[in-house]
Amino acid sequence: MSEGPKLYDHKPKKTQLKQFQQHQKGKEFASTSSGAAAPYTMGQPPPPPPPQPPRESFARRYKFLWPLLLAVNFTVGAYLFTRTKKKDTSITEEGVDSSPPVSTATVAAPPVTDTPSPAPPITEYSKVHELIPESQQRELFKYILEEKRKIKPKDPEEKKRLDEEKAILKQFIRAKSIPQL
Repeated sequence: MSEGPKLYDHKPKKTQLKQFQQHQKGKEFASTSSGAAAPYTMGQPPPPPPPQPPRESFARRYKFLWPLLLAVNFTVGAYLFTRTKKKDTSITEEGVDSSPPVSTATVAAPPVTDTPSPAPPITEYSKVHELIPESQQRELFKYILEEKRKIKPKDPEEKKRLDEEKAILKQFIRAKSIPQL
Protein backbone atom coordinates (compact mmCIF):
# COMPACT_ATOMS: atom_id res chain seq x y z
CA MET A 1 0.00 0.00 0.00
CA SER A 2 2.64 2.48 -1.07
CA GLU A 3 1.75 5.81 -2.49
CA GLY A 4 2.68 6.84 -6.00
CA PRO A 5 5.95 8.64 -6.71
CA LYS A 6 6.32 11.94 -4.86
CA LEU A 7 6.91 15.01 -6.96
CA TYR A 8 9.41 17.62 -5.91
CA ASP A 9 7.96 20.90 -4.78
CA HIS A 10 11.19 22.79 -5.46
CA LYS A 11 12.81 21.18 -8.46
CA PRO A 12 16.14 22.86 -9.29
CA LYS A 13 16.45 24.50 -12.69
CA LYS A 14 19.11 23.46 -15.17
CA THR A 15 21.01 26.68 -14.76
CA GLN A 16 21.11 26.19 -10.99
CA LEU A 17 22.39 22.62 -11.47
CA LYS A 18 25.15 23.82 -13.81
CA GLN A 19 26.19 26.52 -11.36
CA PHE A 20 26.22 23.99 -8.53
CA GLN A 21 28.35 21.57 -10.55
CA GLN A 22 30.82 24.31 -11.49
CA HIS A 23 30.94 25.43 -7.88
CA GLN A 24 31.63 21.85 -6.76
CA LYS A 25 34.43 21.47 -9.32
CA GLY A 26 35.98 24.70 -8.10
CA LYS A 27 35.80 23.56 -4.47
CA GLU A 28 37.26 20.15 -5.27
CA PHE A 29 40.15 21.77 -7.09
CA ALA A 30 40.73 24.16 -4.18
CA SER A 31 40.39 21.39 -1.59
CA THR A 32 42.92 19.14 -3.32
CA SER A 33 45.48 21.91 -3.34
CA SER A 34 45.01 23.10 0.25
CA GLY A 35 44.19 19.84 1.94
CA ALA A 36 41.20 17.83 3.05
CA ALA A 37 40.22 20.09 5.96
CA ALA A 38 39.96 23.29 3.89
CA PRO A 39 36.18 23.22 3.18
CA TYR A 40 35.39 22.83 6.89
CA THR A 41 37.62 25.70 7.95
CA MET A 42 35.72 28.16 5.80
CA GLY A 43 32.76 27.92 8.08
CA GLN A 44 30.20 26.87 5.50
CA PRO A 45 28.81 23.38 5.41
CA PRO A 46 28.95 21.75 1.99
CA PRO A 47 25.68 22.18 0.06
CA PRO A 48 23.53 19.07 -0.22
CA PRO A 49 23.78 17.22 -3.52
CA PRO A 50 20.92 17.88 -5.93
CA PRO A 51 18.07 15.43 -5.48
CA GLN A 52 17.80 12.71 -8.09
CA PRO A 53 14.46 12.63 -9.95
CA PRO A 54 12.53 9.47 -9.16
CA ARG A 55 12.65 6.80 -11.83
CA GLU A 56 9.16 6.27 -13.24
CA SER A 57 8.02 2.90 -14.45
CA PHE A 58 7.94 2.10 -18.15
CA ALA A 59 4.13 2.16 -18.25
CA ARG A 60 3.98 5.61 -16.67
CA ARG A 61 6.72 7.08 -18.83
CA TYR A 62 4.96 6.06 -22.04
CA LYS A 63 1.36 6.41 -20.96
CA PHE A 64 0.51 8.34 -24.13
CA LEU A 65 1.38 5.24 -26.21
CA TRP A 66 -1.11 2.89 -24.50
CA PRO A 67 -4.25 4.20 -26.24
CA LEU A 68 -2.46 4.11 -29.59
CA LEU A 69 -1.23 0.58 -28.99
CA LEU A 70 -4.69 -0.62 -27.98
CA ALA A 71 -6.33 1.02 -31.00
CA VAL A 72 -3.85 -0.55 -33.42
CA ASN A 73 -4.21 -3.94 -31.77
CA PHE A 74 -8.00 -3.75 -31.96
CA THR A 75 -7.90 -2.70 -35.63
CA VAL A 76 -5.59 -5.55 -36.63
CA GLY A 77 -7.73 -8.04 -34.72
CA ALA A 78 -10.91 -6.79 -36.38
CA TYR A 79 -9.27 -6.95 -39.80
CA LEU A 80 -8.11 -10.53 -39.30
CA PHE A 81 -11.48 -11.54 -37.90
CA THR A 82 -13.42 -10.13 -40.86
CA ARG A 83 -10.91 -11.52 -43.35
CA THR A 84 -11.32 -15.05 -42.05
CA LYS A 85 -15.09 -14.67 -41.96
CA LYS A 86 -15.12 -13.73 -45.67
CA LYS A 87 -13.04 -16.80 -46.53
CA ASP A 88 -15.35 -19.08 -44.53
CA THR A 89 -18.47 -17.75 -46.26
CA SER A 90 -16.96 -18.21 -49.72
CA ILE A 91 -16.07 -21.80 -48.90
CA THR A 92 -19.54 -22.56 -47.56
CA GLU A 93 -21.21 -20.94 -50.58
CA GLU A 94 -19.25 -23.21 -52.93
CA GLY A 95 -20.07 -26.31 -50.93
CA VAL A 96 -23.81 -25.62 -50.71
CA ASP A 97 -25.92 -27.13 -53.47
CA SER A 98 -27.78 -24.41 -55.36
CA SER A 99 -30.69 -26.70 -56.30
CA PRO A 100 -33.98 -26.08 -54.48
CA PRO A 101 -34.56 -28.28 -51.44
CA VAL A 102 -36.59 -31.42 -52.00
CA SER A 103 -39.61 -31.69 -49.72
CA THR A 104 -41.19 -35.00 -48.73
CA ALA A 105 -44.72 -33.61 -48.55
CA THR A 106 -46.77 -33.83 -51.75
CA VAL A 107 -47.88 -30.54 -53.17
CA ALA A 108 -50.81 -30.22 -55.56
CA ALA A 109 -49.46 -27.11 -57.29
CA PRO A 110 -46.43 -27.42 -59.56
CA PRO A 111 -43.23 -26.00 -58.08
CA VAL A 112 -42.43 -22.43 -59.03
CA THR A 113 -38.94 -21.82 -60.33
CA ASP A 114 -37.26 -18.46 -60.40
CA THR A 115 -35.34 -18.96 -63.63
CA PRO A 116 -35.22 -16.05 -66.04
CA SER A 117 -36.61 -16.52 -69.50
CA PRO A 118 -34.02 -17.88 -71.92
CA ALA A 119 -32.09 -15.26 -73.82
CA PRO A 120 -32.51 -15.15 -77.58
CA PRO A 121 -29.93 -17.33 -79.34
CA ILE A 122 -26.77 -15.65 -80.53
CA THR A 123 -26.87 -15.18 -84.26
CA GLU A 124 -23.21 -14.31 -84.78
CA TYR A 125 -21.35 -16.71 -86.97
CA SER A 126 -18.06 -18.09 -85.87
CA LYS A 127 -15.06 -17.06 -87.91
CA VAL A 128 -13.62 -19.67 -90.19
CA HIS A 129 -9.89 -19.92 -89.61
CA GLU A 130 -7.48 -20.55 -92.40
CA LEU A 131 -6.23 -24.10 -92.53
CA ILE A 132 -2.64 -24.71 -91.54
CA PRO A 133 -0.69 -26.74 -94.11
CA GLU A 134 0.29 -30.28 -93.13
CA SER A 135 4.01 -29.53 -93.23
CA GLN A 136 3.60 -26.72 -90.68
CA GLN A 137 1.39 -28.94 -88.53
CA ARG A 138 4.06 -31.67 -88.53
CA GLU A 139 6.71 -29.11 -87.57
CA LEU A 140 4.46 -27.90 -84.77
CA PHE A 141 3.90 -31.46 -83.52
CA LYS A 142 7.66 -32.10 -83.58
CA TYR A 143 8.27 -28.95 -81.59
CA ILE A 144 5.63 -29.95 -79.01
CA LEU A 145 7.17 -33.44 -78.80
CA GLU A 146 10.62 -31.97 -78.13
CA GLU A 147 9.17 -29.75 -75.38
CA LYS A 148 7.40 -32.74 -73.81
CA ARG A 149 10.71 -34.63 -73.78
CA LYS A 150 12.34 -31.78 -71.83
CA ILE A 151 9.75 -31.95 -69.03
CA LYS A 152 10.86 -33.88 -65.94
CA PRO A 153 7.89 -35.72 -64.36
CA LYS A 154 7.47 -35.43 -60.59
CA ASP A 155 5.46 -38.58 -59.93
CA PRO A 156 4.50 -41.78 -61.78
CA GLU A 157 1.06 -40.46 -62.78
CA GLU A 158 2.56 -37.44 -64.51
CA LYS A 159 5.13 -39.66 -66.27
CA LYS A 160 2.37 -41.92 -67.55
CA ARG A 161 0.36 -38.94 -68.82
CA LEU A 162 3.41 -37.46 -70.58
CA ASP A 163 4.19 -40.81 -72.22
CA GLU A 164 0.62 -41.03 -73.55
CA GLU A 165 0.79 -37.48 -74.95
CA LYS A 166 4.15 -38.19 -76.60
CA ALA A 167 2.77 -41.39 -78.16
CA ILE A 168 -0.17 -39.46 -79.65
CA LEU A 169 2.18 -36.79 -81.05
CA LYS A 170 4.40 -39.49 -82.61
CA GLN A 171 1.33 -41.04 -84.28
CA PHE A 172 0.39 -37.67 -85.80
CA ILE A 173 3.93 -37.08 -87.03
CA ARG A 174 4.18 -40.56 -88.64
CA ALA A 175 0.69 -40.50 -90.17
CA LYS A 176 0.37 -39.98 -93.92
CA SER A 177 -2.41 -37.45 -93.49
CA ILE A 178 -3.19 -35.33 -90.48
CA PRO A 179 -6.89 -35.04 -89.56
CA GLN A 180 -8.35 -31.56 -89.98
CA LEU A 181 -10.07 -30.05 -86.97
